[in-house]
Amino acid sequence: MAADMPAAVSGDAPRPDLGAAVLDRIESVTLSSITLPLGAAISDAKVLTGRQRPMTEVAFLFAEVRTEGGHEGLGFSYSKRAGGPAQFAHAREIAPGLIGEDPNDIGRLWTKLVWAGASVGRSGASTQAIAAVDIALWDLKAKRAGLPLAKLLGAHRDSVRCYDTSGGFLHESIEQVMDNASASMDAGIGGIKIKVGQPDSAQDLRRVRAVREHIGDDFPLMVDANQQWDRPTARRVGRALEEFGLTWIEEPLDAYDAEGHAQLTRSLDTAIATGEMLTSVADHHELLRLGAVDILQPDAPRIGGITQFLRLATLAEHRNVLLAPHFAMEIHLHLAAAYPHESWVEHFDWLHPLFDERLGISGGRMHLSGRPGLGITLSDQARAWTVDRSHIDAPW
Repeated sequence: MAADMPAAVSGDAPRPDLGAAVLDRIESVTLSSITLPLGAAISDAKVLTGRQRPMTEVAFLFAEVRTEGGHEGLGFSYSKRAGGPAQFAHAREIAPGLIGEDPNDIGRLWTKLVWAGASVGRSGASTQAIAAVDIALWDLKAKRAGLPLAKLLGAHRDSVRCYDTSGGFLHESIEQVMDNASASMDAGIGGIKIKVGQPDSAQDLRRVRAVREHIGDDFPLMVDANQQWDRPTARRVGRALEEFGLTWIEEPLDAYDAEGHAQLTRSLDTAIATGEMLTSVADHHELLRLGAVDILQPDAPRIGGITQFLRLATLAEHRNVLLAPHFAMEIHLHLAAAYPHESWVEHFDWLHPLFDERLGISGGRMHLSGRPGLGITLSDQARAWTVDRSHIDAPW
């Protein structure tokens, strides 16, 4: 049986016999640390309040898994501003434990990798490192089945509402943000999100008013404070924002202030969205338990991959909470399409240089393609941006 097989093959150990339930075995894992340069220094409210520096690049951890049967999977995780080398280092330490394993046993392998790095915990950089491998295994499984990942999971729809964030940052003038909004609308994107949370909230209100007047009263508009308000400010500004008919107010408070979010959710008519900065299912469960969120925004690479995302999605569905997964639309389109309730996917054009494919967008929605798995392949440009690489091969 598969459970009797060695967890990994190392050194010059003999090649084990395949049990009847073992369909394939992992023969290699390639890890790549890739740094994506951004076209401009990106600023949100965390920069204006002095808590972070402008963002000029994004560090990615890519995992490529190959099996004896010739099947391949691609997955990735990422880090903004700091943490990329830590993710890569942790993945390099634990990835040898995958060699010789059946790639179909994704849940068991996730647990095995968590225990391999148990001393550094079950959230943060450690599980973000696992996420890249976990996502690659799901990509592999769907490709083996000849299905888009959403179809393998069981899609509820073939397209998902999408909104744009990449044109609404605070380093750009309000005139440029309005031009960006027009371009997004012309491209078929179904919502616009802009950044707020500046030290002077009057400036936030002026930006929101200008964009609302520009796009019209009926077009979905969201705002994101990036955790920069305290509780009194969030209540005061939240009430002032009510007149704009926002789809949601995002991260009004510190990401871990579940009680504060619960109070705000009860006091405002506008929906409250948060969750992108949380790095475990347990952290998200606290939001759900307290009724602290109307729209949950999990990030599969941040919480440990697709395996963990599916666990969280079950909890969110039980609470009748909507989803709007954060970033990584190449992954989250599939997960949102497989969620029972209508969701949103966040459109970012930043990752375009990394992949050879593009996602189809029209009528305010992002559409699944017929490509199997995630439907993405690494571009030559992405490989040229590789700053570190580790290849683990089977010894047989």
